[in-house]
Amino acid sequence: MKRVLLVGLDPATVDFSDPALPPGMTAEKIHAGVKLALADMTGRGWHAENCYFNPDETAVPIVERHLAGGRYDCVVIGAGVRLPPSRLALFEAVVNAIHRAAPQAAIAFNTRPDDTGAAAARWI
Repeated sequence: MKRVLLVGLDPATVDFSDPALPPGMTAEKIHAGVKLALADMTGRGWHAENCYFNPDETAVPIVERHLAGGRYDCVVIGAGVRLPPSRLALFEAVVNAIHRAAPQAAIAFNTRPDDTGAAAARWI
């Protein structure tokens, strides 16, 4: 069974007024989209998990601990981590943590939470 991990910012920590983020996005929409994404990936026969983290020094250790819990075929990084220019250093740190902790895993990027399955499917 293929395993996919979706990593992203805890929606409660996201500044939705940032113009780099899609307009109209809310924490509720992210939660609903992640729920749909996990159901979509389960429907594809994959084991899918979500890993939220805060935009601080705890992000990398949280991602590393989650990845240490199993072997993943693909890790999808949420748009909230990589879109805002203010998150560039965090994005780089998360990508490098994934590379170190799960070198066999493909890394994919979604455009919104509910297209996470499609992002992973490009690499699985």
